[in-house]
Amino acid sequence: MSSIDDWRDKIDETDKKLVQLLNERAHYADEIGKIKEQLGMEAYSPKREKEVLENILKHNKGPLNDLALRRLFERIIDESRKLEREAMSERKKSL
Repeated sequence: MSSIDDWRDKIDETDKKLVQLLNERAHYADEIGKIKEQLGMEAYSPKREKEVLENILKHNKGPLNDLALRRLFERIIDESRKLEREAMSERKKSL
């Protein structure tokens, strides 16, 4: 049987991976923002957000339930959109 410290170490390692993956995702969102700018599109895309949420829920095998996962991803998407808007705004200022 593993000790509590072993489980906490696993959580710490998982958290490091999550940080890496979230920052990777944010980088992709920024690149998408650049493309949206070139195409004259807005940062917010309700249709795409719906697709992302449907996709993550389709792949959910628990133990988090769909509502919990939806809330987490809504926050992740919100932060990605914020990053996208801020980057778009910064690029406009530098022109």
